[in-house]
Amino acid sequence: MRKILGLLLVASLFVACNDNNNGPSTAELTLNLSGLEALGSNYDYEGWIIVNGSPISTGKFKSVTFPQSFTVDSENLSRATAFVLSIEPAVDPDAGPADTKVLRGTFSGNSASVTTEIVGNFSNVGGSFFLRTPTDETGTNNGNDAYGVWFGVPGMPPTADFTLPTLPAGWAYEGWVVGNNGPISTGTFTSFGTRDSGNPFSGTQNNAGPPIPGEDFFNNPPNGETFPLDVRRRRVVISVEPVPDDSPAPFAMKPLWAISGTATAPAKHLFERNLGTLPTGTVTR
Repeated sequence: MRKILGLLLVASLFVACNDNNNGPSTAELTLNLSGLEALGSNYDYEGWIIVNGSPISTGKFKSVTFPQSFTVDSENLSRATAFVLSIEPAVDPDAGPADTKVLRGTFSGNSASVTTEIVGNFSNVGGSFFLRTPTDETGTNNGNDAYGVWFGVPGMPPTADFTLPTLPAGWAYEGWVVGNNGPISTGTFTSFGTRDSGNPFSGTQNNAGPPIPGEDFFNNPPNGETFPLDVRRRRVVISVEPVPDDSPAPFAMKPLWAISGTATAPAKHLFERNLGTLPTGTVTR
């Protein structure tokens, strides 16, 4: 009898020791996302679950092919109320999420539908642009207005004409014209009634242009382009870009676009909504 009790005691101690050696239990979090584009080499996407109001990383990734699954602490995952996707530096000294949060969704049961609402509500976006070259050498209308695009309503001075959400920190708008060799940036902006980040293609430094975003295409053509660039019948795009941004191409989010008509100012051209480019998806636990 004593031998049996001794064996039972040893067995129970063995089980207890094994239990103590076991780590926390884990579970799978699966991302099934669409519309994301590959980032530059200096940045990664990173997922986060929100537990008691605090973010917990679910891991970084570069591939935008889905579905993808990540191993997460099961208790944290079961208690998570939301999922957030951010853009992070590849070498990241900050343990928390950056301002560049792309997607967010609230868990309902074991899944969360994620959208770009954390960046802004783009459901009713709109705007207009016109063709004019206010930065040419003379600063007057000399028949070359097809070489410039400006975002707003023509006038003296022109005025802003965007229906777009004010972006949170970590994001900026950027204008584009699709040239013969790809998209050409007109500059970044966060305010609609001021000049954008710069006019590297403009006609002269003595005339910076009107107090709205836009660009003339006279100087310093990118590789594969010939200036002056006739903007008529070209694709014009407004994108939403992460800040900082290490890619020379437009980001996935392009809420406005249009094909420019042939009429120059005082005519204006209307943007169309392009909401199909906004990333979306489902996260399952």
